[in-house]
Amino acid sequence: MILRPGPVAELTELLSLSEMTVDPQRTATLVVDVQNDFCESGALAVEGGRETARRITECLAAPRSFGLVVTTQDWHIDPGSHFSETPDFRDSWPPHCVVGTPGAQLCPELSLPRLDAAFKKGEFEAAYSGFEGRLDDPRQRPEDRPRLNTWLLDHGVDTVLICGLAFDYCVTQTALDARRLGFETVVLGPLTAAISEETARTAEAELADAGVRIL
Repeated sequence: MILRPGPVAELTELLSLSEMTVDPQRTATLVVDVQNDFCESGALAVEGGRETARRITECLAAPRSFGLVVTTQDWHIDPGSHFSETPDFRDSWPPHCVVGTPGAQLCPELSLPRLDAAFKKGEFEAAYSGFEGRLDDPRQRPEDRPRLNTWLLDHGVDTVLICGLAFDYCVTQTALDARRLGFETVVLGPLTAAISEETARTAEAELADAGVRIL
């Protein structure tokens, strides 16, 4: 796997020079699945995962506002055929991000200066997109917790910046859903890592076809 190219120091400049204007009052940064099991030594380790977490930490600590900050996490209890002892690594995978295990927790290299909301996904089914998650709010019954789309709209968000792991799976699926739901969508390439060049190229083509910008 490969870190997407581009120094973090250039990222805010890239945002400024891109055609879109980012209004922090209407923007959310989605930090997708930066969890121990997706970082080095994890059950489904992505090479460069911990460095990606450090880059996200550095970038979100910068003076520029990236709007609301939201995390998503795989949060598996019994996701059925998503787990397999003989996984095909496309539709089925080794057990990962199981609730109550260290692998489900956010990577320690991810230290966010603020966190406005956290969303958990995939308790009893496969879930790749952050938009499948529900708000982590123990004050509400699970079925009453809003999904990510509802929460963003309730907070006046029309633009999402997406980073995290892995670029070619959960980041891409989250970005495709965001675009389908009508959000201006930007993937922050330097703040992601992909599993392989081949699947990353396929994901880039999908994102481009959907109108998602990749910086």
